[in-house]
Order: sequence, then structure tokens, then C-alpha cells
Amino acid sequence: MNKRTRIKICGLTRIDDVQAAVAAGADAIGFVFYPKSPRHISPNAAAQLISTVPPFVTSVGLFVNAEAAEVEAIVRQAPVSVLQFHGDESIEQCVAAARLANRPFLRAARIGAATSGADLIEYEHNYRAASPLFSGLLLDTLVEGYGGGGKVFDWSLIPKELAPRVVLSGGLSVQNVAEAVLQVRPHAVDVSSGVELSKGIKDPARIRAFIEAVRAADTTLSNTSRE
Repeated sequence: MNKRTRIKICGLTRIDDVQAAVAAGADAIGFVFYPKSPRHISPNAAAQLISTVPPFVTSVGLFVNAEAAEVEAIVRQAPVSVLQFHGDESIEQCVAAARLANRPFLRAARIGAATSGADLIEYEHNYRAASPLFSGLLLDTLVEGYGGGGKVFDWSLIPKELAPRVVLSGGLSVQNVAEAVLQVRPHAVDVSSGVELSKGIKDPARIRAFIEAVRAADTTLSNTSRE
């Protein structure tokens, strides 16, 4: 069976960028509701962009250390389909916010040199046991601040049994995403800075090239599996 790696374009702030991502074939688009991020978008602006998104393109809201009531209020105004928690939230805080907002959620795991495969397996198990709203882990690089650092972590740290369920992030670009798909074989990939002209401003050509690179890697995997 052919596997199609899902693709999320994150940190969108403009209608042109949403349209470019959708036209290029993105499966999901992400909005950053973290005020300190250069890619921050207001709930009102995000709502206007979400209203232009066609069916079966998933909208994702990224939050960093937001209280459950704040998450729920933002979702009520900007009705994203999935939540992404990217800060220092505890399991209990993630579950409470997801339950109040009535949305499934992803949990970002920030990978550093000390992270082990066993840590990731346990991390996923604990979240999955805590709530049926947990959708999976997004693996990002441990950097100063929260996300968008454009840094790659050591993909070999990802256990092979976990890889088919994760969203791979962290420093992905047109230059390395095919290698990432071929090596890790994740369920999805997530890119932000790797398809930008400047922070918060996407490049339609880079978005298209990124998605084409993922599809080419999928084709290679499909052909390899038939040999």
C-alpha cells in the first residue's frame, strides 16, 4: 500500500500564504497564538483566514503555556480543528485545555542530546493514557524559546515503532525533507521557517518545492516497497 506523508505548513499570517499552502496540496495549516512569536496571529485574523480554508484541510492552533480558559476563548473565536501544545504544559494542563476547548491535541516533544527513544515511547504512552483527545507527538528540536528555531535534531533518536505515528518538525526545508521522510518515515512533517522569505512571511515557491520533495520521497518509498 502506498504511504502518503501528511504535510503541515505552520506559522501562517496572511491570506496569500494560506492560499499558497492549500493550492500546493498541504494537508494542514498552522496558526501561532503565542504573543512572543514573530509568527503570532490574533484570533480575529486567524478566524478570517480559517474561513477561507476548504474542506479536508486541517487547521491547527499552536499554544505556549496558555491557560485552559484562554485556549477555549481563542478556539471559540478562531475555530481551529486541532490544538498543538508547544510549551512547558503538564499532561494535566494539556488535557484540561483540550477538554474545555473540545478539540483533539498534539503535544510537542522538544528533542535534545539527552533524549532517548525510551523517553519518547514513555512520553507518548503517558499522554495516550491520559486522554482520548490526544492525537500524537510532534517532535521538534530543543532550542532557546519555543519552536521556529530552524534547527535539526538527531533523527536516529526516534524509535522505529514510534515513527509512523509522529509529526516530524525541527529545521525541515526543501533541502532535507526528502531525506527526513526516507530515513524516519513519519506520519507527517511540519515546516515553518524552512519555507519563509522572512519570519511570518511564506514563499509560495518554497512551499511548492517542499511539498514536491515530500511527494518524491513517498514515491521512492513506494517503489522500494514493490521491489
